[in-house]
Amino acid sequence: MTVDAGDAAVTGDDETSRGDQMEAASVPDSGERGDAGSAIAEFALIASLLALILAGALQIGLVIHVRNTVIDSAIAGARQASLADQSPRDGQRLTADLIRVSVGERYAQKVTVSTLRDGAVEIVEVRVRTPMPVLGLWGPAEVWDLRGRSIAEDVDGG
Repeated sequence: MTVDAGDAAVTGDDETSRGDQMEAASVPDSGERGDAGSAIAEFALIASLLALILAGALQIGLVIHVRNTVIDSAIAGARQASLADQSPRDGQRLTADLIRVSVGERYAQKVTVSTLRDGAVEIVEVRVRTPMPVLGLWGPAEVWDLRGRSIAEDVDGG
């Protein structure tokens, strides 16, 4: 068999050029960056952002829950104190107990009961100065001034 020198050179050049192409495909140029591993970094960034959004939504829900619970407890205490056979102290005690059981002792520290007049109507008002939960149930003391009112029972009818 005779091998033409021109054919051998062509065959050798083809193999060399294929090797160069494979090497060029596997090693990026210094100006190009591969995206290998970027999915992990993107997941970490997105997951932390979603976790912060979820935590914020949960905190807003907790703030609304605490506020509504304290207001409802103040209203229940005002109703209790407005009954003819009950005293303002009974309404204050009920309000503090309801708040203590629902959201904690810290929120039931300052409960006051007062009686107001609006024309001929006597109104019992329960006022609760309580912290606003900023991080979990912790927050600055006596930020919220929440009130509950009820019309006092008039057993005399006059």
